[in-house]
Amino acid sequence: MKVAVFSTKSYDKKFFDQENKKFKHELEYFEVHLDESTVTLAKGFEAVCVFVNDDINEECLNKLSEYGIKTILLRCSGFNNIDLNVASCLGITVARVPEYSPHGVAEHALTLILALNRKIYRAYNRIRENNFLLEGLLGFNLNTKTVGVIGTGRIGSVFCKIMKGLGCPVLAYDPNINQDCIDSGVEYVDMKTLFKCSDIISLHCPLTPQTTHIIDDQAISNMKQGVMIINTSRGALIDTVAIVRGLKSEKIAYLGLDVYEEEGDLFFEDVSEKILEDDVFARLLTFPNVLITGHQAFFTDTALENITNITLQNLTDIEQCKPCPNLVTHEYIVSAKKE
Repeated sequence: MKVAVFSTKSYDKKFFDQENKKFKHELEYFEVHLDESTVTLAKGFEAVCVFVNDDINEECLNKLSEYGIKTILLRCSGFNNIDLNVASCLGITVARVPEYSPHGVAEHALTLILALNRKIYRAYNRIRENNFLLEGLLGFNLNTKTVGVIGTGRIGSVFCKIMKGLGCPVLAYDPNINQDCIDSGVEYVDMKTLFKCSDIISLHCPLTPQTTHIIDDQAISNMKQGVMIINTSRGALIDTVAIVRGLKSEKIAYLGLDVYEEEGDLFFEDVSEKILEDDVFARLLTFPNVLITGHQAFFTDTALENITNITLQNLTDIEQCKPCPNLVTHEYIVSAKKE
């Protein structure tokens, strides 16, 4: 099948070309994001392959349908960037990669926790300047802290096990109870209890209308003084303006982000020679207790191999009219309508 692959970098092309040797699809790569302004590039293709910051809205979907495209391949687990209801009405099949490297993302969340706690980024810069003072680098023993986990799916459950392995009491909130987490000693509680009792809160839930800004002023007010917040899931789970207020009041003592609500114009791009126009993001960068990475939690060789292999297998299954286990099916669309 002839596929237009959007939002591609050199590493995407490398792994897709490598894995495609056994699938033999016709792939053409575009660096630009797919949205209503670039959708004309998809003309002449049978399918499009997109990533997290592509915006497949109603206008874009109508154009894709007009061009005869009936397959959209998401090379990520989330699908909040596509209008599923419109896609369904147009008869466009959507497939995703539900699991590619849960350990990689969970380990990156731990990386942010350890780096913030022990102030690794500050220590690194000091040593490079021959400054070996320890003032300002005081941390805490992680095993004495209660960790709250919001979302215990594939990634969240791995993260729970990691934190339990470090000796931390772990609380969790998820409408769907994961028995593996219970078996490992995780205690499920309501959201308010999790906020009240957790020293560290890590987000591992999908972005839906119900979870948008799940961390807002009210949630922060219910948290412990000096809480650490970690987000490696989706940026819009957090109300960033509220987070800034929490940092200024010192209610939030540590913030680790791998995602950001308005990351579309920043992450995965080199904008080092441009003026940063996002005032909220610029404000975040002024805090010494904030650590931000550019949506790299997933970025391991294992993840890229899995993403490309599953994406191409999804395409082959659809092309050959075989059952595809990774379709974004009616249950997601019904859920979106209800919300």
